[in-house]
Amino acid sequence: MNSVNVSLKSEITSDVDWGRIRSDFPILDLKIDGKPLAYLDNAASSQMPQFVIDRLVRYQTKQHANINRAVHYLSEVATQEYHDARCKLQQFINAHEDREVIFTSGTTDSINLVMQGYGRKFIKANDEIILTTLEHHSNIVPWQMLANEKGARIRVVPINDNGELEIGEYEKLFNERTKFVGLIHVSNALGTINPIKRMIDFAHRYDVPVLIDGAQGAPHMSIDVQALDCDFYAFSAHKLCGPTGVGILYGKAALLESMQPYKGGGDMIASVTFEETIYNTIPHKFEAGTPPIAAAIGFGAAIDYLTAIGLENIGAYESTLLDYATDCLVQIPGVKIIGTAKEKTAVISFTVDGVHPHDIGTILNQDGIAVRTGHHCAQPVMQRFNVPATSRASFAFYNNKTEVDALVAGIKTVQKVFL
Repeated sequence: MNSVNVSLKSEITSDVDWGRIRSDFPILDLKIDGKPLAYLDNAASSQMPQFVIDRLVRYQTKQHANINRAVHYLSEVATQEYHDARCKLQQFINAHEDREVIFTSGTTDSINLVMQGYGRKFIKANDEIILTTLEHHSNIVPWQMLANEKGARIRVVPINDNGELEIGEYEKLFNERTKFVGLIHVSNALGTINPIKRMIDFAHRYDVPVLIDGAQGAPHMSIDVQALDCDFYAFSAHKLCGPTGVGILYGKAALLESMQPYKGGGDMIASVTFEETIYNTIPHKFEAGTPPIAAAIGFGAAIDYLTAIGLENIGAYESTLLDYATDCLVQIPGVKIIGTAKEKTAVISFTVDGVHPHDIGTILNQDGIAVRTGHHCAQPVMQRFNVPATSRASFAFYNNKTEVDALVAGIKTVQKVFL
């Protein structure tokens, strides 16, 4: 396939052929013990369309070489393709410049880059870092490490019984010691969409920079970092129909220029002697060594694919699946949905009375239904709701109501087996 297999516009439309789009994903034809695969684990990792697979194969078979510096044909082609992928990501999030897009190994690496490059340079003893109860461990552990090193303090925004942030409490946390905010855009455990624009604007009243963990936001809605005015935004390709092992960190140019490099090595330098190293300009200053060239190019192809469909269309369709699934699950006695925020993406975390989540996942798997079970790398959320774990069904635009029906039937089978 040499072109995106969709003939859609990027504005919201009601005539998207979602069945045809589903056919772009070869893995969805898989059978599990003779049962059709119902892949409902998209918050962990989405599937890859043939368009992206073909792009990866084309790079590996006809374009592969290491990038930068070399003057031979393959290197020049690979360098240009890698640069083009960066430009696609710039346009996807509406960054002001392509140099504000740093390729990383994923969201976790991006957050650690900010912690190492900004936090270790600018956070001091007795400074305060604001996080939220909804954070993924990736946006907790690095800041704990920094706080322990520097003697700083972490302040935490609570959530209500619906899984929504207490914005009034967030605003009360700010004082002259507040130096940084780490904020998840969308909760991976509950699907809650946070009011990040309001929260960013409030932090900026105190001249406090804000990092947005966009791992669950970017796949489901259009992102405009200039309109948000966030200082950093991070997300991963594998949640956007792209390859694993690559993601981006967006950062405002002035902030990136002020930061120290996270890793040292080749290509992140302008010159090296044993007496002194002069660092390269951004984005290269933060991309030491051979980058994930193939994965980045595949990421660019995934952005082409999603842009052709339209993130607005994707979000609207996924909302219909969420509503349908919610209506179905609340009618099953003994099933409780954890996280009922008014603003959600297509994620449903649930428990079944008397059944451990791992047992739920095991029985559902026998019917070909893939869900995630556990604490979802969000243990503070589980503690807030006083549950050890949940089962989580997370939907993408290639899912359908038939798969929701299979999930409902599977949960009823679970109850028959264990209750």
